[in-house]
Amino acid sequence: MFKTVGSRVWAFDAEWIPDPQGGRMLYHLEPDLTDQQVFEVMWQQGGATPEDPMPYLKTVLCRIVSIVAVERVTRGSDVTLHLLSLPRDTQDPTHTDEKHVIGTFLGKAGQYKPQLVGFNSTSADIKAMIQRSVVQGLTVPAFCKRPNKPWEGEDYFDSRNSEASVDLKDVLGGWGKATPSLNEIATLSGIPGKMDVDGQQVANLWLDGRLDRIVAYNEFDSLTTYLMWLRVAHFGGHFTTRQYEKEQQLVRDLIAHEVKENHKTHLNDFLVEWDRLEGMRQ
Repeated sequence: MFKTVGSRVWAFDAEWIPDPQGGRMLYHLEPDLTDQQVFEVMWQQGGATPEDPMPYLKTVLCRIVSIVAVERVTRGSDVTLHLLSLPRDTQDPTHTDEKHVIGTFLGKAGQYKPQLVGFNSTSADIKAMIQRSVVQGLTVPAFCKRPNKPWEGEDYFDSRNSEASVDLKDVLGGWGKATPSLNEIATLSGIPGKMDVDGQQVANLWLDGRLDRIVAYNEFDSLTTYLMWLRVAHFGGHFTTRQYEKEQQLVRDLIAHEVKENHKTHLNDFLVEWDRLEGMRQ
């Protein structure tokens, strides 16, 4: 169980696809092969079978296409939430470039030092961002800066002695089948899990030029992660039941704001599913 709740929390999730340029380089492929053809080669090299045609690839072989965080900022007794989505403009190549997506997220994390919260984030999302930053030649010294002693500052590289990064899978997991997926534990808790897209569809959405749908799916997962963090924090005594109810209402207010001000009408689907699941638990 985590011991602290940071004054700034980012509950985040990242989405990635096989890196077509990386596949061409690693497997000496002809440059005129389509991205779809390169993906097929990469999946075959990754151990594809008829039962699993799109196996999970090493994260270093994957291009990160979206990162979304629900930000919770506490100032005294005031709590505000924000939805931080990358890329901000899915039609602008300067925004969709992997260097920009990762560099912006890690750069701002290094600047503001939030407590990062994810699900399987320690071994997957954060490692993927670090690996791809190295591949892309990025420099993010503020994110990488490590304190001399654990209590002297945030350390995103030491999950054992620092709570700068909290992985809910580590908190909730067990051995083998005792470890739930985010979808399983969220849904049973009355929180929307997987919506109309799952991780295996992301590559095909990208090939179809539907980065907007990938970002929308990423926003769903980030909201799910945030609500699970709230529930675990309530379990651990960081929020009273009354406070927990207020925190959940703040999420509903955030969604309403995003729908009205930023025209993210897809988030209404999250509210509908949330209401359905909560109704089933009553």
